[in-house]
Amino acid sequence: MTARIFQRLKSTTQSGRARVGQWVLVRERGEAQRHDPLTGWIGSGDTGTQVELSFASEAAAVAYAEANGLAYRVERLPAKPLRLQAYADNFR
Repeated sequence: MTARIFQRLKSTTQSGRARVGQWVLVRERGEAQRHDPLTGWIGSGDTGTQVELSFASEAAAVAYAEANGLAYRVERLPAKPLRLQAYADNFR
């Protein structure tokens, strides 16, 4: 069973900074999804993918994964360059 640890991003529709920067642990699918011919829905018997665990730091998420015997991979955000721009630059 593999887990993915990543940092939560700010949504494009979100103006506040709540929950931004939290680290999230999500299990990856253990079995393939299958099509239900009666309802037309797609699903699987693996319900572990529906659980999202939030942590305050990357170290806490990694410690949780190691304590529970989960193989994990950490996805870090690339460094985002800060562009300083003055209001007057909009009119040049």
